[in-house]
Amino acid sequence: MRLTYDPRYNIAYLRMHEKRAEVETIKISDELNVDIAPDGTVYGIELLNANEQLREEDDGKLLVINEATGATAEVPFAA
Repeated sequence: MRLTYDPRYNIAYLRMHEKRAEVETIKISDELNVDIAPDGTVYGIELLNANEQLREEDDGKLLVINEATGATAEVPFAA
């Protein structure tokens, strides 16, 4: 899994899988698109206006939380 950010266009992309098939981009809202394959596999989630969406909570940090153990890791979002 990979989270990328392009400051030129203020777009973040959370890639779940490398695209190995044709995908359809489904517009969920004005700020959210999802790339999905015909078999239902989600390949990625695109956040438009990413600065606002990613900095809205958690002091602008990406928190990775293991729900089973409670372990956390913080990654500052430098947008």
